[in-house]
Amino acid sequence: MNARFLGIAELAEAPSVAVVVDVMRAFTVAAWAFGQGAEKIVLAESLDEALALKARRPDWVALKDGALAHGFDTVNSPGLLRSVGLAGRTVVQKTTAGTVGALAVKEASLVLCAGFVVAEATARLLRTHECDSVTFVVTGEDGQADEDLACAQYIARRATGAGTNPAEILRRADESRAATELREGVRQGVHPDDVALCLELDRFPFAMVASLEDSLMVLRPCAAPSLTDKASV
Repeated sequence: MNARFLGIAELAEAPSVAVVVDVMRAFTVAAWAFGQGAEKIVLAESLDEALALKARRPDWVALKDGALAHGFDTVNSPGLLRSVGLAGRTVVQKTTAGTVGALAVKEASLVLCAGFVVAEATARLLRTHECDSVTFVVTGEDGQADEDLACAQYIARRATGAGTNPAEILRRADESRAATELREGVRQGVHPDDVALCLELDRFPFAMVASLEDSLMVLRPCAAPSLTDKASV
């Protein structure tokens, strides 16, 4: 498998297969939403679109980065979201980097959204699809976020069966700028457990697949295939 690691701005054209990585915190939050029973997540283009979707469907749960704002139900924090009951509900998510990255590759034939919490399930899905080339979109810090790059590299190695050192990968993420900012309260809408929750390797047994549904980019959980399953992209 040929793996490329690109920032959002480096995406010249839609890849065939894309893994969009946002560890802290968009796709850790998305995984927790599914863990809390959410049916699907709509990835919004803007805050205005998120609010418009929420206005049309008041039963949907809207969340954003930063402090809680009028019209939104909660914020992009796994520590805060884990206490929200989401069984059967639709979540609308708008974040600074993660949702932007997923929307940037919406024309790809396969789009996976990932963080450490779904790393193994994501790698298994790539293995069973026998992907020749995969573009990993490193969303944070214009493609320089070490927690996202570390996670992308880990998934790529797992997908090819190469040896990995989870402890070293997680150490890099734990020492990243994003982790430091979350711990020190530089960012708003943060729970004290957020960093630890973002670094829980393989907490959830599913991958997350995004695809266009009626012009909206929709994220859904996908059970991790067994190692003997085969699929085609």
